[in-house]
Amino acid sequence: MTEPAQTTAAPEFPNIIGLMAEMNHNAFGHFLHFWESTIYSVFVIVLLGVVAYFATRNRALVPGRLQSAAEFLVVFVDDFVCSVLGPGGRKYTAFIGTLFIYILAMNYIGLIPFLKSPNAEWSTTMGLSLIVFFYVQYTAFKELGFLGYFDHLMGQPRGIMAFTLIMPIFMFSVHVVSEIIRPLSLSLRLRSNIYGDDMILALFASWGLKDGFLWLLPNFFLVLLTSTIQAAVFSILSLVYFSLIMKHEESH
Repeated sequence: MTEPAQTTAAPEFPNIIGLMAEMNHNAFGHFLHFWESTIYSVFVIVLLGVVAYFATRNRALVPGRLQSAAEFLVVFVDDFVCSVLGPGGRKYTAFIGTLFIYILAMNYIGLIPFLKSPNAEWSTTMGLSLIVFFYVQYTAFKELGFLGYFDHLMGQPRGIMAFTLIMPIFMFSVHVVSEIIRPLSLSLRLRSNIYGDDMILALFASWGLKDGFLWLLPNFFLVLLTSTIQAAVFSILSLVYFSLIMKHEESH
């Protein structure tokens, strides 16, 4: 009889919470294992809160380095959001900016030894995607009204198209399916890329110091770049979802 093939688990960097969970084979260890990504997510929130506090506690006309960096980031995000949505889109700057900074920070902490990116878990990225999804739906109903949003989902049938049933029903079905798929595609795109980046770095590290370091160092900077790009892609796509609603509003 042939022995069943054994699957090899994908390599993964050890992290503090994971090591503590393995050392405690009890309820506390189970708690740490189950809430591992959430703990790191909260850690990033606290870290960003501390940075924001020190960046804004002593605001001056001649800002220091930290205040200058914070102001540059705020102005950059605000200009970008307004360039897409127009002046009326400034009310979404805080949401899009917070989304970008939070995702970027969660991507980056996975590159620090003994820490883990929460975005390597689908539960985290799906939670972020659902926040975007429900906020977009809330904005659509608030700005367009129930009938206006329903008209938007049907493709705004006008003229003879308004008296047919096939095309409005078809457009309504397509739009509803696309709305439902958005959080799925957003979450899987971010999670898969961050998880893949972590696995690549862990694989090179497992080759040892002599062979793995030659591949690990250049790929580390590549992963740093892709982590930034993925945070930007998630935020830009979220911004596009708002722009679709606002463009529909402006077309009336």
